Amino acid sequence: MLNLSKNGRSMWVTSSMETLLKPTAVALGKFDGVHLGHHRVIQPILPPTKDEPRREDGENFPNYSDSSPTPPQEQTYSTVVTFDPHPLEFFTGQPRPLLTPLEEKVQQLRSLGVEQLVLLPFDKELSALSPQDFVEQILVKQLQCRRISVGQDFCFGKQRRGTAKDLQLLAAKYHIPVTIVSLQTYTDKAPTQEAPISTSLIRHYLESGDIKNANLLLGRPYTLIGTVVPGQKMGRTIGFPTANLQLPKDKFVPRQGVYAVRAAILSQTPDATTPYQNLGVMNIGNRPTVNGSNLSVEVHLFDWSSDLYGKQLGVQLVEFLRPEQKFPTLEDLKTQIQLDCTVAREHLSAEC
Repeated sequence: MLNLSKNGRSMWVTSSMETLLKPTAVALGKFDGVHLGHHRVIQPILPPTKDEPRREDGENFPNYSDSSPTPPQEQTYSTVVTFDPHPLEFFTGQPRPLLTPLEEKVQQLRSLGVEQLVLLPFDKELSALSPQDFVEQILVKQLQCRRISVGQDFCFGKQRRGTAKDLQLLAAKYHIPVTIVSLQTYTDKAPTQEAPISTSLIRHYLESGDIKNANLLLGRPYTLIGTVVPGQKMGRTIGFPTANLQLPKDKFVPRQGVYAVRAAILSQTPDATTPYQNLGVMNIGNRPTVNGSNLSVEVHLFDWSSDLYGKQLGVQLVEFLRPEQKFPTLEDLKTQIQLDCTVAREHLSAEC
């Protein structure tokens, strides 16, 4: 499918080798989070800035056969190739919450200038391919790769036997250059604790409520995007109406508790440049004070009175304020929410 943003930038998204645009310049990986480390892997395959937009039907350039030498000045489609479902989900049989479900991943990749996203169906057949067969059957024959970029820790093929160096050697047989991008590291608060930027590290920070470090590694605020649905309307009774946010089932939810947030009402095709100008607080949890049993995500926006039901709301996490807790009475809860709002305003004004 052709995915368009409101500013007209487009990206072709496909899981079919029959409809992909080729030849390709490929960045390989899982790319969950599309964090700063991923940006470095994607950068080598991005096209130079062009004065005129490229047609999306693939008819701008001839479709060279595998045996043909790469012609001079040949143009390629910058293509991120990832896997669906996530390999861990396939092997464990357990759902894998994602930092960036598909719609968010598309939004982030499109904002970087990627022209195509290919979702390789990760199944028994694909997982059984040897590294050599993966290169020959997928990269050469089907994707018609002209160049490849991977991270230093990239592994592929049956039982992850192939390394980035192996890919470089195998692709060289077909005259395909492979860029191996060194891991970008990040130094935490303790100067000696340096670690590679990774999806797992970001998940760790989000699980512990360390939003600042998670956002630094992402290169942007971690965002929850969902549809506003009817709730119990309990917040209205104490003067703090909330928007009950229904998230995608595969969205990774951070630590339960109260956050200072920025929010925006999104269009049908969210854009990474959308300004998040509405300030507020958000609670993630089970609402123990009112004997809640299901996890909910509720957002209270400051100075907002319009109806939000049915709208798509994006919420950027700025600061973790406190864990969720149970209060003796609704009046105690109201007092705490008032304090949360005051503290949140301070954090949000300082963050500007």
